[in-house]
Amino acid sequence: MPRMSTLCVLTCVLSWALAHNAAAAEIQISAAQAKSMGIETAPVSTQKLPAFGFPAQVVIPAGQLQVVSAPLSGLVTETLAAPNQAVHKGQPLLRLQSPALVEAQRGFLQALMQERLQRENSRRDERLFNEGIIANSRYLTSRNSLAEAEAALAERRNMLRLSGMSTDDVAKLQSQHALTSVIDIRAPLDAVVLEQMVQVGQRVETAAPLYKVAQLTPLWLEISAPLDMLATVAEGAPVTVPAHQAAGKILSVGRSVAAGSQTVMLRAEVTEGAARLRAGQMVEAVLSGDVSAKGAQWNVPNAALTRQQGKAFVFVQTPSGFRVQEVTVIREGADSSVISVALRGDERIAVRGVVALKGAWQGLGGTE
Repeated sequence: MPRMSTLCVLTCVLSWALAHNAAAAEIQISAAQAKSMGIETAPVSTQKLPAFGFPAQVVIPAGQLQVVSAPLSGLVTETLAAPNQAVHKGQPLLRLQSPALVEAQRGFLQALMQERLQRENSRRDERLFNEGIIANSRYLTSRNSLAEAEAALAERRNMLRLSGMSTDDVAKLQSQHALTSVIDIRAPLDAVVLEQMVQVGQRVETAAPLYKVAQLTPLWLEISAPLDMLATVAEGAPVTVPAHQAAGKILSVGRSVAAGSQTVMLRAEVTEGAARLRAGQMVEAVLSGDVSAKGAQWNVPNAALTRQQGKAFVFVQTPSGFRVQEVTVIREGADSSVISVALRGDERIAVRGVVALKGAWQGLGGTE
């Protein structure tokens, strides 16, 4: 009996045994048919990429750095905190003497007196209106005057708060009517003093910077990574600073490229060992590359890869045949490649007979 050509055998087997479903990318084939077509499989193996060190700068996260400014113009009479000192929220940082504070307090007390007067007038007119002694228009005028006085008092109270007086200070002023020109500038949050910008005896204007304070845990790293690393790094990937025993994870991957260096900025949050770092410090950040944007990384023979319309695929063995699985090629070597794809780790992929499987996938076949 004459020996059939390889192409004829392939055509007959495919037309008889393979069912191609383009939507599901599933190829139905038995083990015997796969053997006759020369298809061989091998288990996927994990690939631990080497660690890469890149330059990074330590920065303070947004919202953790604040500049304390002067609410009013005045004279610095005493500094109560120094650089590198830890302070608590509400703790006095500096004492300021300001004539403008006296004016603000006087305006508040005048508004307070006016509000009390209008409240008494409103109560009186309400009583007279209920007794039918005065007209409704007079009663409404009295109520409107009270509303205006209340608004003016609230405005004056807010001005005192903006001037740096606490709620307790305002309440004390309201009850005792004791004016003062001295105000304590307090820390807005639990923080560390990074910089003191004024000295005792110095005159400052409204909004002049006095202190720079910041929360130093956690910290951020701004890492300059080359473009070819982006396929191996994603949000959540681990980052370490070995020289300072610090560690954290990637928060975001930049969407723009630095024109000069062709690098992308990765932002990482340091949650372990942040106290050993300093804001503005340049360090070496190490990326392990064990977490990618599309899944874990695997080492596969180049023969297992097939390409279609610029994309790479492997054929994953299933109980009924093979599943076409798109992959991302991270690094391609002479004999094997590192790919990124979401797999469990116990799958087997086709490493021989890939051409036949690709033909089945694309609908190749015919009749005898």
